[in-house]
Amino acid sequence: MAYTAARRAYCPYSRFAVGAACETDIGCFVGCNIESASYGLCCCAERVALFSAVAQGAESITRLAVACTSATQHSLNEKVCCGACRQVMVELMEKGAEIIIYGVGVFTLDELLPIPFRIELDQIG
Repeated sequence: MAYTAARRAYCPYSRFAVGAACETDIGCFVGCNIESASYGLCCCAERVALFSAVAQGAESITRLAVACTSATQHSLNEKVCCGACRQVMVELMEKGAEIIIYGVGVFTLDELLPIPFRIELDQIG
């Protein structure tokens, strides 16, 4: 599903197509990267898939698959999720959730972001 979603990526600037699919308690949701000429307004495939799942009512996200179909190397460095996506994963996915990076391997959230930023909800007024 992630590989297929990458075909729908809107990436005229980077030409780096990425697709993602997340598995939840209510089904699977896909996303692709979507770029904008105003680069700060772009959104990665991982976040599109995760946000779509939450918007549809998912309460438990257990796995996320990512496919970087434009990557030229089969290395983690070129295919790994960006820091913003990793932080969103920590916020929205179950502890111990799997991240499957197509052509590279399977990782846990702790492996991809061992020390995430956190705010405890009881600390907020």
